[in-house]
Amino acid sequence: MSITVIGAGLAGCEAAWQIASCGVEVELYEMKPVRFSPAHSSENFAELVCSNSLKAERVESAAGLLKEEMRRLGSLLVPCALQCRVPAGGALAVDRKAFSELVTQKIYSQPLIHVSRKEITDIPKDGIVVIATGPLTSDALASRIFSLCGGSLSFYDAAAPIVTAESLDMERVFSASRYNYGEDGAYLNCPMNKEEYESFYNELVNAERAPLHGFDKADPKVYEGCMPVEVMAGRGQDTLRFGPMKPVGLRDPRTGHRPWAVLQLRREDVRGTMYNLVGFQTNLKFGEQKRVFGMIPGLEHAEFVRYGVMHRNTFLDSPRVLLPDFSLRKEPRIFFAGQVTGVEGYMESAASGIVAGENAVRRMNGEKTAVLPETTMIGALSRYVGNASEVTFQPMGANFGILPPIEPHIKCKKDRYASLAERALNNLAGFCKAENL
Repeated sequence: MSITVIGAGLAGCEAAWQIASCGVEVELYEMKPVRFSPAHSSENFAELVCSNSLKAERVESAAGLLKEEMRRLGSLLVPCALQCRVPAGGALAVDRKAFSELVTQKIYSQPLIHVSRKEITDIPKDGIVVIATGPLTSDALASRIFSLCGGSLSFYDAAAPIVTAESLDMERVFSASRYNYGEDGAYLNCPMNKEEYESFYNELVNAERAPLHGFDKADPKVYEGCMPVEVMAGRGQDTLRFGPMKPVGLRDPRTGHRPWAVLQLRREDVRGTMYNLVGFQTNLKFGEQKRVFGMIPGLEHAEFVRYGVMHRNTFLDSPRVLLPDFSLRKEPRIFFAGQVTGVEGYMESAASGIVAGENAVRRMNGEKTAVLPETTMIGALSRYVGNASEVTFQPMGANFGILPPIEPHIKCKKDRYASLAERALNNLAGFCKAENL
């Protein structure tokens, strides 16, 4: 017997890998290169679209704890990410191309995973299935899913531009991480004084945006985690200075002072030939991006290898249709994984694939499915997705707020987060021992 996995994104690859690691054959379907979604361009699996950052690495951070839990559960993607990392201060960022190539190679080298490059337009009528087709599921399959699940929610997602390193004016840009944390040169910084920032801000909020062709244009929801920079700027003149352009922890070596605002650039590849504009997801027209972002010191002559884009993401009303083990309430043989379930973030999506893959094997074997303890980050996310009492459901990424509090309360945030992480890993170890994982 085999299990079908539809979609070879981050969640689908983790699900397939987990299933195969249990000794079960996998039929893995991926529609690329037969058909590409509006946001994808590479034929490789686990393609990263809007950023190359997998967020903080410290175990005492929510994102770092999530990755450590994944590693201990036999993740495919976390070791691949570490092998393809690029400097990014305290974050784990990867060379996108190298990462996708490595994941694809690993999947093809696993003899129990059989890959078919074809578009699936309907849900298989029998057998155990893991649907990990992502937030840009092709129309035919999406209609089947949403008929089965009774509807969906949508939000708009945006990607940041990428520029070449050689086109930057290094006389105006300086290399530093905030508070000098992490590797030297992890970030390039474009400092702005008050006058430069205000001129840039005025042009940004008045710049022409690209139309949302092919999407539902009526009152689109914009997810906070990938807010277009022009939308964020529209909330107030200082919003960017307290957000992606905050200057805290940085000093311009030319002046010795903290700038009024700073745009950070993060390496896109290992060689440092390309950089992405951190936090500058956008839906401006391409010509407007070149004009407005070219007002930022150091980017006057920037060569854009990719302009920012905006596209619609779709996710299920998961608390009503999914259980915390990621199976469908009305048809338990069907599991969902990835961003379509409402987990937000690359690693969160991948983690859901681990859970769905493990539970798909258990269901096939007639065993009780398992959900990690609610004190773990993965367990807390699983319960959030499958919590039928959740009234207003929005995508959720890893954060310590969804974990049960430590008692007695620890006032110091740093110590509290460290204690939450320690408890999570201890409970995960106990769970794995009890479940023979």
